[in-house]
Amino acid sequence: MAHKVTDLFTAHPASVDETYLQHLGFALRFSGWLILAGMAALLHALLPFLFEKTASNIINTLHHRIHKR
Repeated sequence: MAHKVTDLFTAHPASVDETYLQHLGFALRFSGWLILAGMAALLHALLPFLFEKTASNIINTLHHRIHKR
């Protein structure tokens, strides 16, 4: 049973040629950028003169990063 539990943590990272810790780091950085993009979009919604392209620039960068993997 222990073997199957570890597979839950390692199968997907291995499918993208990463260790668990490498995948954790990538996913944490990725989520941080998504949070920043969301905050920029929220501020832009309230104050349209701020962060006009910030959220879309972050999302485009993340999109290219994900597809380079």
